[in-house]
Amino acid sequence: MNSWINLNALWKIVVIGLLAGAGLPALFAVGLRALAPRGGAAGSAGTAGTAGTAEAQPDLLGKVAAGICFLAVLAAMGWGVYSIVHNS
Repeated sequence: MNSWINLNALWKIVVIGLLAGAGLPALFAVGLRALAPRGGAAGSAGTAGTAGTAEAQPDLLGKVAAGICFLAVLAAMGWGVYSIVHNS
């Protein structure tokens, strides 16, 4: 029995929509969170002037993780633009 709904195409659309619609902004948010400073007293009151100390800086692992997240988002954006330009 032929259905007027193509389920094979439908699941592909849903998966790509979830990845691009919610996945990329979530990946960007993870990258921003990785850049957040880590430290015991960095967020406590009374340390408002400690933004330049080593304790208020993101660690190397956070910077690398953020870079990977941002590169993945940029790659997805580039792939989208490439797909639109070459398939139209």
